[in-house]
Amino acid sequence: MVMRITRAVVPSLFTILNMFCGLMALIHTGEQDYILAAWFIVLAALFDALDGLMARITRSASSFGIEFDSLSDIISFGAAPAFLVYSVHLHILGGLGVLISAMVLVFGALRLARFNVQLVGYEKEYFIGLPIPSSAITISSFILMFYDNAMGLNGIARQLLAPTIVLLSFLMVSRIKYDALPEFTRRGVRKHPWRFMGFVAGLVSILATRGRAVFPFFVLFVLSGPLRAMGVALWNAVHHVPKVEEESEATTIDI
Repeated sequence: MVMRITRAVVPSLFTILNMFCGLMALIHTGEQDYILAAWFIVLAALFDALDGLMARITRSASSFGIEFDSLSDIISFGAAPAFLVYSVHLHILGGLGVLISAMVLVFGALRLARFNVQLVGYEKEYFIGLPIPSSAITISSFILMFYDNAMGLNGIARQLLAPTIVLLSFLMVSRIKYDALPEFTRRGVRKHPWRFMGFVAGLVSILATRGRAVFPFFVLFVLSGPLRAMGVALWNAVHHVPKVEEESEATTIDI
């Protein structure tokens, strides 16, 4: 019997690497190696981005790939960051700490389920609600920025961790729009030049600072959604623009 290997295997391999990094993050969190656990979550997000890129390059996007990707995401970007923030600090809050930590997992699962049922086509102009990988990277980079192996979280970070988790969780299930990653094609650059330039500038700053710019970059991204929503609402109110019905989360781009 000969096993036939299709193009769909390529993005699935990156999805498996994403899932494996999520497991490694859970293992290192259990071993109280929180810095390495946070980096594994960031690495999982990189593989998550690559599986989508490979699916577009090989033209192998499928419903199976979407479901498989979501299953890996709930491990790497739901369970792993939830366990990380609970172990790092929120465990001192007892039952309340469990509930706050669980919000990352539960609201992330709701976010993924909504994305899957609203998906139209395989190319996305924008997301409705904060994408779960962005939430996970923000949490992980928060730990990388403020956690010290000897001292733990500093005083300000201890006060900000729980509100940050609550805010990110609600943004994931909100109706606020967030830009999707730019397409690295001529058409993609021409269509969204500022989005492409912003992504490149963020990537260069992260590399130049050896990762220290990850947290401020994603804070800006997280805040961009609510700020743009408020700007649009203010513009519509001033110019008396009638409210239109929301489109589906992912729209098929003209080809």
